[in-house]
Amino acid sequence: MKSIALLPALIACATSLSAHTAITVYNGNFGVVRDTVPLELTQGINQQNYSGVTSQLEPESVILRDPTGQIAISVVEQSYRGDPVDQQRLLQMFQGQTIRFLKTVDGKEVIQEGTIIRAPSLATTTNQYGNQQQQMLEPIIQVDGLLMTRLPGTPLFPSLGDDSILEPTLSWKLHSDAAAQFDAQLSYLTYGMSWKSDYNLVLPEEGDEVTLTGWISIDNNTGTSFQDAAIKLIAGDVNKVQPSAQLRGQVMEMAMAKSYADAPQVETKKFDEFHMYSLPLKTTLRDSETKQVEFVRAEKVTTNKLYVYDGSGGTRYYGGVNTNQNYGQNTQPDVAIYRDFKNSDANGLGIALPAGKARFYRMDSDGQLEFTGENTIDHTPKNETIRVYLGNAFDLVGERTCTEFYKHPSRNMMRETFEIEVRNRSEESVQVQIIEHLYRGSNWTIEKHSDAFTQTNAQSIEFPVTIPAETTKTVSYTVEYTW
Repeated sequence: MKSIALLPALIACATSLSAHTAITVYNGNFGVVRDTVPLELTQGINQQNYSGVTSQLEPESVILRDPTGQIAISVVEQSYRGDPVDQQRLLQMFQGQTIRFLKTVDGKEVIQEGTIIRAPSLATTTNQYGNQQQQMLEPIIQVDGLLMTRLPGTPLFPSLGDDSILEPTLSWKLHSDAAAQFDAQLSYLTYGMSWKSDYNLVLPEEGDEVTLTGWISIDNNTGTSFQDAAIKLIAGDVNKVQPSAQLRGQVMEMAMAKSYADAPQVETKKFDEFHMYSLPLKTTLRDSETKQVEFVRAEKVTTNKLYVYDGSGGTRYYGGVNTNQNYGQNTQPDVAIYRDFKNSDANGLGIALPAGKARFYRMDSDGQLEFTGENTIDHTPKNETIRVYLGNAFDLVGERTCTEFYKHPSRNMMRETFEIEVRNRSEESVQVQIIEHLYRGSNWTIEKHSDAFTQTNAQSIEFPVTIPAETTKTVSYTVEYTW
C-alpha cells in the first residue's frame, strides 16, 4: 500500500495514495505503472510529494494529469529521489561522527561507541589496460583508539536527518489557477519488470494429441511492492531505447476442464500492432517476487512428429559462385526430431500465443510423465503453425556423400552428385524429410534424382521418404550449376 508523504524539509499539504494501481508489463524488462493520487490544491504554487515509486523509475516519463481533462495543472518543477536510506547510506551520512554499536558479549548485549572513519562505498578504479573496475571499500571504524575494518556490532543511528527518505520519492511544485480537489492520474515507465510465457504439452502413452497448458510468469524487481494491482501484459516487440515451472503432472479430466471454464480467465485482445493480456483478478505483486498465472489450457491438440535430416551441416548459399570442391562436403549423422501443431480454433487453440518456452512430456506405461524435449517459440498469431525442435533421434542415422564433382574446363558449368543414406534401426516405420541445400550458385538444375522432391525455396529441395523398420533408404541426385 503506497502513501503520499511530506519530506521532512518541505512544508506542504499531505495527501494519501489510493489503492487503484494498474500495471502494464512489456517483454523488454520494463513496464508502465498507473496510480490515482488525491490532490487538494490551492491557487498558485503547491508542493506535493509521492512516496513509493519504484527505484528504477524513468523520471522523464512521468505524467501527472487530471483524467477528466477539466482541471489544468502545470508541473513547475519535479524532483526524483531514488536513494532511500539503508545501513550503508546511513553509515555514509554519519561518516566522521561517533555512534553507538550493539554487540553480544558472553550472551549479554553490550553498547560500544565507535567513530566512522570511512563508510563502506563503491569505488571505481582503472587498471593498466584502461578498463574500469568497481570494488566495495570496507568500512573503517575507530574503537578505543584502534582501527577496525569491519563493523564492531549493529550500528545504532541517532536520527534519519532532515534530507533522508525511506522510499523512492517524487516531488512536485504544481501551479493551479484555482483551488481544486480531485483525483489525479500518475503514470510512469519503470525498468525491473518483465514477463514470459511457458507451455507444458503432455502426450498420452500412445498417440499425438496433447494437453496444452500455458503459464504467464511476471517478475517484479523494481524495488517496490504493489498491492491489489490490475495487471495487463503486452506481447510483441515494442521498441524501447535501453540505457548505457512447475510441471502440471497429469492429464486433465473433463471435470477439471469444466472447472477451468468456470474460473476467471485471462482476457486477450489485439492492441495497436501488439496483443494485450489482462489478468482476471487484481494481484499483489511483491518486490523480488515471481507471480505465475495460468492463461490458456487446451485438450486434444493434434500434433505431428517430424524427422528431418539436413546432412550438409548447415551449409548455405551466400551469393556468387562457389567452385571450391571441398566446400560443403562435411556431413553430420543426426536426424532431428520436431513436433508441430496448428494454432487454430479447429485444433482447440486459435488465440495469440506469446513467445516462450514449450516443454513436451510423454506419459509412460507406469503412469509417470517423462520429459521429451523443449525449445522456444516466437510470438505466434492465430492460424499459424508452430514447429518445435526437440532433439535428435537415437535410432535414426544419416550419412551424406558426394560421389561426383565436375567443373567444365572452358564453360561456366559445374556438376555434382550426392547420395544421402538414412538408416532406421528402430522397430517401426518412419517418415523423414531429407533437406538438401544447393549452395554453389543461384542458377541450378536437377539433372537426375532417385526420388520425388519439392523445391522449398530458391536454394533448397526436400525429399520426403518413408523408411520401414530395420532398413536403409538411399536418395541420390545430380545438380548442375551454370553462370
